[in-house]
Amino acid sequence: MNEIVLLGRIAWRNLTASFLNVIIGVVLLAGTFLFVVGGSLISSVDEAMSRSIVGSATGHLQAYSADSEDSPALFDNFNLPDLAAIPDFAKVKGALAAHPNVKAVVPMGVGTAMVAYGNTADEALERLRKAYGDRPHADPSKLASLKTHVRQIVRVIRGDYGTLAKVATASALDPKAEADLEKADSEAFWRGFDAAPFSHLEFLENRIAGLLPDADQAYLHYVGTDLGAFTASFDRLRIVDGCAVPPGRRGMLLSKFVYESMFKLKTAHRLDQIHEALTVQGRRIDSDPDLRQWVEQNRTQTREIVLQLDPQSAEAVAAVLRAETHSVSGDMATLLGAFLDTDDASFERRYRLFYEDIAPHLELYRLKPGENLTIKAYAKNGFLEAVSVPVYGTFEFEGLEKSDLAGSLSLMDLMSFRDLYGYVTPEKAGETSALEREAGVRTVRREDAEAELFGGGGSLVSVAHPRALSEKAELGDLKERLSSEALAERVYSQSEIDAGVALQAAVILKDPSRLKGTLGELEGISRTHGLGLKFADWQKAAGNIGQFVWVANVVLGLATGIIFVVALVIINNAVVMATLQRVREIGTLRAIGAPKGFVWAMVLAETATLGLVFGSAGALAGTAAVVWLGHAGIPAFNEVLYFFFSGPRLYPTLSWGSVAGAFTAVLFVTCASALYPAVLATRVQPVQAMASED
Repeated sequence: MNEIVLLGRIAWRNLTASFLNVIIGVVLLAGTFLFVVGGSLISSVDEAMSRSIVGSATGHLQAYSADSEDSPALFDNFNLPDLAAIPDFAKVKGALAAHPNVKAVVPMGVGTAMVAYGNTADEALERLRKAYGDRPHADPSKLASLKTHVRQIVRVIRGDYGTLAKVATASALDPKAEADLEKADSEAFWRGFDAAPFSHLEFLENRIAGLLPDADQAYLHYVGTDLGAFTASFDRLRIVDGCAVPPGRRGMLLSKFVYESMFKLKTAHRLDQIHEALTVQGRRIDSDPDLRQWVEQNRTQTREIVLQLDPQSAEAVAAVLRAETHSVSGDMATLLGAFLDTDDASFERRYRLFYEDIAPHLELYRLKPGENLTIKAYAKNGFLEAVSVPVYGTFEFEGLEKSDLAGSLSLMDLMSFRDLYGYVTPEKAGETSALEREAGVRTVRREDAEAELFGGGGSLVSVAHPRALSEKAELGDLKERLSSEALAERVYSQSEIDAGVALQAAVILKDPSRLKGTLGELEGISRTHGLGLKFADWQKAAGNIGQFVWVANVVLGLATGIIFVVALVIINNAVVMATLQRVREIGTLRAIGAPKGFVWAMVLAETATLGLVFGSAGALAGTAAVVWLGHAGIPAFNEVLYFFFSGPRLYPTLSWGSVAGAFTAVLFVTCASALYPAVLATRVQPVQAMASED
């Protein structure tokens, strides 16, 4: 005991006796600080990403067919994985849900579809057609206003075409289009409009509306799922606009992020982005090139607003614009350009004016909750399929409102997804069989086809005779039963939703801490029941972004390893130099009877004390830094970090595993680096020490 006390006193006395010891201490302090802070940050990001990914789409596990070429990747928007179909989801659900740690099994299928919607002229013509369809009850003043608006759109298109004629070559212009525009803008055309409105509308729709190049086509990333089960299992989902899809109904919920970016008036969307950048992110128009670019786009791209304004609305908006910009002349495009040419001083006022006085005269959204959205996608057979789905509302995942990664997924009912996927439902199969029976269609084996066709029997040959067709006679009520309105009204039972194709299934666990064990047990259930499934945890199921934490851990490990390897070399050399400088002291100790073991233990104790003291200081500094960051938070500077942080800020928590790991690493490095110098110290002889002193 006395020897241990003596070693401790010597080690403490020599702690800062040498400048080399201070260098060693600083290296150890920095390494420990990095280990504690970095480990805690990675642990916190891992936990935050787990909340983002598990709570928004993947669940704790994803089950998918073992025949799949790829694994699920829900957030790789434009690289859809090649997943084989799970033919009978009901069987999979029954087997997996029986596990005591499984809370829910939710069917899913991810796809990308094309969404096309008309331009401003199409929308104005549709309103005019509807108004004429309501005659004689339509308001004459409303009809006159709508006609004036459409004629104004025609004049804008004709003016644009005239401008194009000045700069384009003759071959680039369509003489027929010029003639059509001249006809549509003529007095004779509009004088005869009321006499034959629908033929005039047909001309405008087919020959004029297509000349306006502001129709949009976009790609929609969606998840087909049991919407009731999805909403109940992913409690971060929150309805923003409209309402949830009623149980068993066909329908869609658009991501609020997608709804704002894809369906909102582009000028308004850019104004929202600038407003958020100024008020939330603290950016400035005069110093931020992205904000200046958005302002310039708003200033120059005013046509969509101009086309939407009917004469009465244009007059009201022009009064607001003149009052704000102090202008008394100029057409609508010029006034709008001056109004939208904002800077840091004027933006907030004009942003408020836009929504209070201008937006009420505009259609801010091309699609509203309650309307149908036509979606087209390539089915598994390579053919283009289309479904018309009612959009009930928009949603977002709480804490991920501004995340592009989590916000890109929209939700579609499973029956519509199966239609787009190309799955033949029992309902479709029955209807096809009925049509075949009515038409007298029969199946012929391939090997018998030649004999049937050319054998002279003529059983497969019939003569067609021209006759008038009647939809009612030919199709019966099939057209009504397959209409989008009828499909939207139909209520599907839970057994109908479950019995069919799914591409994957989200498995929600009761106790996520048992994820690895449960995964192995579910694989056993799959083998026992012949389900043919594979399983992926949430990190793998998220695709490339799910590997972020793994990569970050590797980078942190490499950085920390490099620091400690460098520290090992520095400490080893420093202790060797310090030992050589203490030859006389060590020789004197040996001369008065100190054994080699004592000298060896002394060098080791001094180095270990150095590691403990400076390592503790580094751990305390790292702990203080993590605690401070836990209160202040680390802001998410972009949409990617918003997703990784599971919200606008990351609030790190201290990882005691990182603290323990830091101490372990420090003790290992210091003790390992002291071994060779300790051996050198034991070889010092008293005679050598006295000779060196002489």
